[in-house]
Amino acid sequence: MSPTLSSSGPDDLSLPKATVQKIITEILQPSPGVTFAKDARDLLIDCCVEFITLISSEANEIAEKEAKKTIAAEHIDKALRELGFPEYVQEVLASAGEHKEALKTREKKTNKMDQTGLSEEELARQQEELFKSATEKYNQGPA
Repeated sequence: MSPTLSSSGPDDLSLPKATVQKIITEILQPSPGVTFAKDARDLLIDCCVEFITLISSEANEIAEKEAKKTIAAEHIDKALRELGFPEYVQEVLASAGEHKEALKTREKKTNKMDQTGLSEEELARQQEELFKSATEKYNQGPA
């Protein structure tokens, strides 16, 4: 059971047109006098969304059969093979591996404590001073 795309509902699935246009531009070598029409780009977007929906639905069914709550790369692998797209498996798994590596080397987010440039001891001392000041204000009562 494959969901179909319609262009009438507010919950339509789509891909960013600028991103798809960038992919088209990078992949297709520009030829003099040849352009990619907007309606062709929109049709390509619809096809991509349909393909993603098809693969993800199949991968979801495979995961459910295995009593898994998370769709993993191996479920996508099986879905591609079962739907007749085995030629995509190697490229998809390579891209997944590259993505994993990129995540590992990505800059770690720093927390506020790291951003202060102060030692843990200095931060603890400042905190104690603030507690002391707040306690004194509280004990003085209304001004």
